[in-house]
Amino acid sequence: MSALGAPGFPERAVRARARAGTAEVFPAADAYGAELFGAGYAAGSGGTPETPDALDALRIVPPVFMPRRLEKLIDLGREPSYEDVALDTSIGGFTARLPLYLSAFGSTRAGSGDLGVAAGRQAARLGIPMVIGENMVPVHGYARGGDGGATRSALLERVAAYAESLPDGVGGVVVQQSTEDADSEVWNLLYSDPGTRALRDSGRLGFELKVGQGAKPGLGGMTVVGAAEADRLAGQFAVRDLLGDPDGRLLRCATPGTFTEEIVRQQLRFMRNNFPLARTWVKFHPGRDIAQASATAWVAGADAVTVDGAEGGTGWAPRVFLDQVGLPLGECLRRIGRPGGDLLATGRIWEGGRAARALALGATAVGLGRAALLAVDEDPEAGLVRLVEALALELRLLVSALGKYSVTDLDPADLWSPDTPVAGAVAAVALGTPS
Repeated sequence: MSALGAPGFPERAVRARARAGTAEVFPAADAYGAELFGAGYAAGSGGTPETPDALDALRIVPPVFMPRRLEKLIDLGREPSYEDVALDTSIGGFTARLPLYLSAFGSTRAGSGDLGVAAGRQAARLGIPMVIGENMVPVHGYARGGDGGATRSALLERVAAYAESLPDGVGGVVVQQSTEDADSEVWNLLYSDPGTRALRDSGRLGFELKVGQGAKPGLGGMTVVGAAEADRLAGQFAVRDLLGDPDGRLLRCATPGTFTEEIVRQQLRFMRNNFPLARTWVKFHPGRDIAQASATAWVAGADAVTVDGAEGGTGWAPRVFLDQVGLPLGECLRRIGRPGGDLLATGRIWEGGRAARALALGATAVGLGRAALLAVDEDPEAGLVRLVEALALELRLLVSALGKYSVTDLDPADLWSPDTPVAGAVAAVALGTPS
């Protein structure tokens, strides 16, 4: 230990800041797109979670007596099995084969090419909705293709890839809009585009008002960009040299937007009036007033509210946000309690157990974000499909073990917390009722 140090004091971190300054506020620039960050993840961990969160700590506990299993036995005329569990559901106005959706991938193109295109194709094959994230048009432009040799823009490429693989009657595309997107009139462009008419007219097009995201509550999107792209985007975004990157990469910062209860209500009214055939979603970051925000959106007519826990989002944010800002997903669900409409939950969802816990605590569906990107990066043709098949099998096994045969029947009574000594207290807390 240094003579200047003291037990428990982060001497190494302080010295690193003294050497590198603002570069130490962020994860290393060369780790962007190669590592996962967020609540429970450490820089340099390669995406390995350090500690489980409160949602992971809950146990799924089947009862001894299962009257619903008896009902199913009588209905089928045989003993039911896990294969009899129904996973289809309605998600924010869309019909889905599973209680899952592809969470929002924004303007960043991770890996070689655009993994969002490959992910969209696989999500369509699975019959689940897909969300396209913010800043696609401000960063990549909007071109329909075929006009004087113009190539189709990145946003429309993702929409087309999804639509071309989508079976009839299921799924849907939801496109986010941020402050910069609003300036580019993204929703107007999509709603009137002939290429999206089939989705729109069949009720499978939606728009999501983005209020925030899990990785950086209260901040706008942040992305590492090269010098050439920084010059091109400087008129639309704040571009700053804060990373100390030897290759000249810079930090592109979007604005978070300003929201009050009345602004959210007005925005939803605008969406319903101007885009009557589109579904209306709202995405909130994990703020302390998440219950009030969700209730405001449902009362104002939102088809779905997305809650992004502190574990969610791209993870590219100042380290202090990744480590110290925002509520975990489990706490968001606890505060919301009995939802007033469709509640979509994201934040480190990758397997059936965590999905089942979120669904039991009130979520209508769960979103696959980083897990989906990793799966598609592993296999652009079928990686996401296989990941979801494994998750769906776990869900069926768990729901069947609880003596239930529809994923929509999960409830807080199916969970037990090691920190709650009284049986049923988890259900009482989650539903806001006395135990």
